Amino acid sequence: LGSVHGTMAFSRLLSVLFLLCLWPALVLAKDFYATLGLARGATDAQIKKAYRKLAVQYHPDKNKGDEAATAKFAEISSAYEVLSDEKKRKIYDRHGEEGLKQHEAQEGRGGGGD
Repeated sequence: LGSVHGTMAFSRLLSVLFLLCLWPALVLAKDFYATLGLARGATDAQIKKAYRKLAVQYHPDKNKGDEAATAKFAEISSAYEVLSDEKKRKIYDRHGEEGLKQHEAQEGRGGGGD
């Protein structure tokens, strides 16, 4: 019985990791501020508070077997990843999701700078 629970936990972990790896395809088409229930210009403290509230609500451990909640958790985490990072947030605010994608692609090729 113990190995069954371990296998199920591992399977859930893989599902979460898979969704988190797909965040550009799943989330970039959305408004990160709206995902967290915020208006543009939200403060760092407001972003952190909104993320924590939603992350607790949709966390996979609280919603076992609920794939929609797992997907929402990944979406919330992706929005927070961008909005909590000053550099990424500036790019997102200035150029939107497409600009963020292009910037990340440039960094992946070794092109730095702003």
